Amino acid sequence: MDAYQNLSREELLGLLRQRDDQIAALQRAVAALTGEVAVLKGALEEAHRDGKRQAAPFSKGPPKKDPLRSGRKSGADHGRHGHRQPPAQDGSVALTETHVAELPQVCPFCGGALETTGEVLQHQQELLRQAIHRIFRIQKGRCTCCGRAVRGRHALQTSDAVGAAGSQIGPDAQAMVVHLNKVGGLAHGKIAAVLTTLGVPLTAGASAQIVLRAAQRCTPAYEQIKQGVAESSRVTPDETGWKIAGELGWLHVFVTPEVTCFHVDAKRGFEAARQILPEDYEGTLIRDGWKPYERYELAAHQQCTAHLLRRCRRLIQLAQARGCPSAVKFPQVVQDLLLAGLALRDERQNGAIRAELFVRRREQLETLLTDHLEHYKKNPDNERLANFLRPRADQVFLYLWDNELDATNYRAETALRGPIANRKVFGGNRTANGANAQSVLCSVIATARQAGLDALTYLSQTLRRLTLPALYPRPG
Repeated sequence: MDAYQNLSREELLGLLRQRDDQIAALQRAVAALTGEVAVLKGALEEAHRDGKRQAAPFSKGPPKKDPLRSGRKSGADHGRHGHRQPPAQDGSVALTETHVAELPQVCPFCGGALETTGEVLQHQQELLRQAIHRIFRIQKGRCTCCGRAVRGRHALQTSDAVGAAGSQIGPDAQAMVVHLNKVGGLAHGKIAAVLTTLGVPLTAGASAQIVLRAAQRCTPAYEQIKQGVAESSRVTPDETGWKIAGELGWLHVFVTPEVTCFHVDAKRGFEAARQILPEDYEGTLIRDGWKPYERYELAAHQQCTAHLLRRCRRLIQLAQARGCPSAVKFPQVVQDLLLAGLALRDERQNGAIRAELFVRRREQLETLLTDHLEHYKKNPDNERLANFLRPRADQVFLYLWDNELDATNYRAETALRGPIANRKVFGGNRTANGANAQSVLCSVIATARQAGLDALTYLSQTLRRLTLPALYPRPG
């Protein structure tokens, strides 16, 4: 206190103002840091969720105070009401049973007499819980020329085994086992319980063996699919975490307009990707910013617009939380240009813009993006984004040059949704053979759907070794 006794009133007031200014500056810094901590905590939580993608629980906290009303919207936003259509009357669905619902003897309301005035129809489709038991009487013979033994083979047989291995599961039931495992996500124990309930006794081990056998039969089709990826003009790749025998692995997917190919591998890098997509691929990759894809040097690249938009939004939120309005400008400009590109694409698809005007606006977008990337950014986060975009500026609006290209890698992310949901049940594969079966069967099922084929029928016929349409018929 002695140091302040000799100060004049004006000097003391000056020190007080200086103290108040320092306190205000500290309060602003605390507020900015508090906001930044909140954003970073949100980003950290999101990163943890991404690391355990689609892993329960999904809850991010307590329930909202005023949650949106559940169910579909009323009025015109509700959309078309769905109802079950009666089976087609063209003979494609066999009429199995007809039952008559007879009138009661008297009126249930007043007890009066009833008279028949007509009838109405109701259709019902039901599961058969009584399994079909087939016996194949296999004829044996011998060639009169070479003397070799020959046996007959029925179209419904899946194997020539007899004797101890002569009691088998039918092709439709085996196809259902594969479908329940790879599409429905059921573990083998639950699959065995379902089929046993429906009258086909099965064990979990038998279910696993059926899946492995089906993958072996579908391997030629899988090779066709891999060939289709290599020969396609555009491919959308992506990958997600997977487990192989409890060790971290990766499930890769490559989607083209004709085929979808899955590949489980212990590695995530380029060496795993090129097992499906050759290193000399010359088409177009529609991808996220994962660096190993850049080793496809002969390919054209379309950066995923959705990933770039998410990155811009994150930078904007971070800059706002820090109280740095100047740091908001760059990601905001990039975001606006990306959204303008999507709007321009929509105008072209809807035929709402003339060709010459479309070309002029496309060139303007590319020029504006290049100009905003030219200068150094003082904010380090913005500079990282600029460093990423500078050598890839020609990969941002490539979809505006080709009507067939997608602006995002949504096709690959959509293809991964089913396996990701199933990963919550069994986590991955216990063996390398199981991982190979995962790759083969998921690819065949997804590609059969793309080709407009019934996957269950395709699997059943493959197990019977019937002649099937090629999942990827080569051009010409």
